[in-house]
Amino acid sequence: MAEPGFWDDPDAAQKMSQDVNGLKDETGIFRSLEQRVEDLDTMWEMAMEENDDSIQDEMEESLAKAKADVEHLEMGMLLCEEYDANNAILTLHAGAGGTEAQDWTSMLLRMFTRFAEREGYQVEMLDFLPGDEAGVKSCTLAINGHNAYGYLKSEKGVHRLVRISPFDANARRHTSFAAVDVMPEIDDNVEIDINTSDLRVDTYRASGAGGQHVNKTSSAVRMTHLPTGIVVQCQNERSQIQNRARCMQLLRAKLFEYEKKKQDQLKSDLAGDYQAIEWGSQIRSYVFQPYTMVKDHRTNTETGNVQAVMDGDLEKFVEAYLRSLRKAV
Repeated sequence: MAEPGFWDDPDAAQKMSQDVNGLKDETGIFRSLEQRVEDLDTMWEMAMEENDDSIQDEMEESLAKAKADVEHLEMGMLLCEEYDANNAILTLHAGAGGTEAQDWTSMLLRMFTRFAEREGYQVEMLDFLPGDEAGVKSCTLAINGHNAYGYLKSEKGVHRLVRISPFDANARRHTSFAAVDVMPEIDDNVEIDINTSDLRVDTYRASGAGGQHVNKTSSAVRMTHLPTGIVVQCQNERSQIQNRARCMQLLRAKLFEYEKKKQDQLKSDLAGDYQAIEWGSQIRSYVFQPYTMVKDHRTNTETGNVQAVMDGDLEKFVEAYLRSLRKAV
């Protein structure tokens, strides 16, 4: 039974509704799959009795669709950790390399946005710092949907690009890096102790599009947690109050991740077999020249269809990573 006032909390109600809809979708896929398998079985029996091979193409197409749905359900079963069902907060940072690295970061932004759209998630830009000449220096996205964090946690780490740079007049091959951080959006009912006296809050004028009001008032907010040095900022909302609320939400997620890393480090000290994914720990390479290949260095999963990956086709890599986690348990 819900606690008194539960439905008065719009965030809690939205999260509950989101989880229910996600479970309904998975249940619907299972029931539809069950019915289609029965239909295929009936069609197969009729074809065998009548020695009719005219429906072969139709059956192969139906089998392929059923196989894809089974794989989707299997992916959902791999998401069993506590916060896998939560929304995700994804942050991109360009590495060293100036415009080339910033352009690579913008390519990753497009890739993750496309992936989220393929999964039916909603994408909200929370903070955006454009590159000096092109691309993106850093940005933060809220990706909202059932199991968003569970799917996207596989992307945390450093992503490496090898290509002939369009910004090099001599057409030389360049290597660029961008860091991806992924955190679960933490509900208010999770115990994260934030003392307001530990916060320094700065306001400034938002940059970019947003209208005269946004650009002429100090609506953007930067929040620093003094004990840990964690900094969050938001300039997407139209008012300072809304940006403050968003910053608190981001700070809760970052503090949660901070405490989790401390616990993981303690486990590492005791067990000696844990390795955190941090800057400099390359998880995946995207090679455009002299050949085309995307390879995940944790699972050895690879594909030569670079364009499909950059268009958001990440399911192969996500599934391989999730299966590797289950094998490690």
